[in-house]
Amino acid sequence: MVSPESKEVIHVPQGVTVTITGSTLKVKGKNGEMSRSFPGQGIAVKKEGNDVVIHADLPRKKTRALVGTYAAHIRNMVKGAVDLYEYKMKICYSHFPIKTKIQGDAFVIENFLGERTPRRARIMGVSKVKVAGDELVITGPNVEDVSQTAANIEQATTIRGFDQRVFQDGIYITSKGA
Repeated sequence: MVSPESKEVIHVPQGVTVTITGSTLKVKGKNGEMSRSFPGQGIAVKKEGNDVVIHADLPRKKTRALVGTYAAHIRNMVKGAVDLYEYKMKICYSHFPIKTKIQGDAFVIENFLGERTPRRARIMGVSKVKVAGDELVITGPNVEDVSQTAANIEQATTIRGFDQRVFQDGIYITSKGA
């Protein structure tokens, strides 16, 4: 039996403020402010006390799925306002020592497989990248920006033209967490 309505309730903890203006939801906490647009499509996003309620009357299958997606995005925003998301990466090389540095909003990888031209990976949003030896730590309040930055760095070191079983050099994600 399918329920005639779809509803998700997200509790907002102390110290986090949520404001809704039209279809834009802003979450502000100790780690900064994030905003995201949640367009209508028969879905209402409202604030009731310390809770954010996502509600759809008479939803179809796709609308019910979208209610869950909106709820997951809002939960991630609230969690990021309280705790920073953190991805750890490891620099692995056996042939040529990899040198890394941060230039503005780009992560620069030099001497990868002996290449003369440095490879670049974009740092998304307000994510912070720290390099300590062969460890990389990416932190930030927005899980999408942190994970995309890690993916950009990992994809910048993909190997083409060599046997990947032999040349395992690169920068790889080792752990994800909040």
